[in-house]
Amino acid sequence: MKREASATDARPDPSLLEALRRFDSPTLSNAIETFAIRPRDEGYMSMDIRCFFPELGPLVGYAATATIRARGEPAHGDQTALYQHVREIPEPRVVVVQDLDEPPGCGSLWGEVNATIFGALGCAGCVTDGCVRDLKEARAMGFQFFARGPGVSHAYV
Repeated sequence: MKREASATDARPDPSLLEALRRFDSPTLSNAIETFAIRPRDEGYMSMDIRCFFPELGPLVGYAATATIRARGEPAHGDQTALYQHVREIPEPRVVVVQDLDEPPGCGSLWGEVNATIFGALGCAGCVTDGCVRDLKEARAMGFQFFARGPGVSHAYV
């Protein structure tokens, strides 16, 4: 897995992040468009990615980013560097993972085990263009999933 640092020294007051939970995504997108910092047709997820547990409410936090490949045996299987990267991001944390397989979703990083581990690391949920599994268990622990769809295997993740 490739990890990229994304933490910054300029962090908003935690109450601001909590206030963001009151707004829906279209309202926030409309506000960001007025900043004129990016084209209006960029900066948001595709319609292929959906929220699996809307009843858990909005997912707001700092992104810890990574990439995965589930096809083929990995050169290494150690996730220690990812755990360290996540701990370097301020709370609340959200893990954002790009699935590099074509097509994405051959195997899932996200299920009961990693929801438990990353939840213990202070993460509220994950966003991926790949798949997720163990939906009942993740929902029960309050770990939010945004993904392309459900899967059954972790393959070589």
